[in-house]
Order: sequence, then C-alpha cells, then structure tokens
Amino acid sequence: MQNTLLVGLSKQMVLERQMDVVSNNIANMTTNGYKADRSLFQEYLSSNAHEDNFAGSDRRVSFVQDRATFHDFSQGPTEETKNPLDVAIDGNAFLVVQTPAGERYTREGNLQINNRGQLVTASGYQVLGTSGPITFQQTDHDVNIAPDGNISVLEGTSRLDSIRGKLRLVSFAQAQRLLKEGSNLYAPGEGAQPLPDTKSQIRQGFIEKSNVNSVVEMSRMIEITRTYTQIASLLQQQSDLHKSAIEKLADVPN
Repeated sequence: MQNTLLVGLSKQMVLERQMDVVSNNIANMTTNGYKADRSLFQEYLSSNAHEDNFAGSDRRVSFVQDRATFHDFSQGPTEETKNPLDVAIDGNAFLVVQTPAGERYTREGNLQINNRGQLVTASGYQVLGTSGPITFQQTDHDVNIAPDGNISVLEGTSRLDSIRGKLRLVSFAQAQRLLKEGSNLYAPGEGAQPLPDTKSQIRQGFIEKSNVNSVVEMSRMIEITRTYTQIASLLQQQSDLHKSAIEKLADVPN
C-alpha cells in the first residue's frame, strides 16, 4: 500500500514540473523566435521499495522520474511583414547581441534602430556584426539586408550602396547546453561555444514566429490536469483503505 502512495506521489511531482514547462510554452505562443521546451522522462527502479506479485516472487518498484528538459530548436513558421528591419533566419544560426552580462544569442528578428542610430533588438540590446555594433547615419535610407547578412543602405541622394556591416551569425555544436534567459535570449552554458555560421541565410522582411503548437500544448495541459486528478483520486482511495484497515485492526479482540 505504501508503494502505491510513493509511486503516485512521484508521478504527481513529475506532472507538476511538466505543467510548468507546458505553461511556459503556452505563455510564449506569440513570442517571435521562441523555442519550446520539452520534458524527458525515465523509469527509476528503487532498490529499497519492493512488491510481492501473484507468483510469489519479489520485484523492485518502478517510479517515474523527469530526467531533464530540452530545447526544441525546430524552425518556427515565418510571417512576411515587409518591414526592412525584420529578419528571419533559415537554418540553425542565432543573432549575437550585446547585453550588460556579455554576449547573448537570439532568434528574435524584429530589429529596430535606436535614437543613436544603432541596430538593436526589441528589448534594446545592440545587435552585433562581424566587426562590432552596427550603426546607421541619419541620412541612410532603403536598408537592404542580403541573405548572407550584409547590410547596405543608400546614403542621402547617392545612388551607390554604402555598407553598414554584416550580421554576425553563430551556431552551436552543443546547442542543448544553451541556457534560456529573459527577453528571449540564450546564454552560453558550459561547453557551448559559438561557431561562425556560413550556411544559414537571412530573409529580410520576414519574422520567425514561435514554434509552439497551441493545439498540442493545450491538449497536453488538459491531459496533465486529468492525469493529476486521477492520481489524486487513487491516492485518496488508498488512504481510505489504509485508514479502514487500521480501524478494523483496532476492533480485533485481543
């Protein structure tokens, strides 16, 4: 009976953490460039818990354990905006931005130009090029971002292109070691070294949307809620049986 309570409790703990992951995915369904998180589970055989089966043999009790969460880096759907400062990345690359905590990486491509002429993210962080921050002049217009990340403009009345920089694109051999931070940024975890990416391409005038599937995530949330409720009911039944057994034992004459 105690094993049933322990197994049920372990499952509830896993479901609670899984609900946190699903809830965070749902909260970011409309966040540009957001990558969903997924949960990994494994069987855990306790060496201290055993049960007797009908064959009379003894076996270890199997618990469920959430091993970890991982990032789903699959490509999200793209949406055409026709905004020349919006960019979507075709491939596994990330944009590099400068933050007070150091370089960070993002897939969020709705870029802007701040009042100092610097190319920044929607959160105001500088977007880095291969030669550092990218800065525009007040007379620049007709911004063009090539598939390889080169940024050119027309300056004033000139009909000749002027180069303002080239977007720095990086990828990671061990992308699962990236750590999520706020503002849709990733920090380099232990062993996650940025490598120059020459295979990915930039699509100007497009935005990569979140790769969260709203229908799937809502279905998961309903499934988790139902499972949690069923286990709670089972645990209550086991508790009632335990209580009833104790009461009957107390009524047995000495």
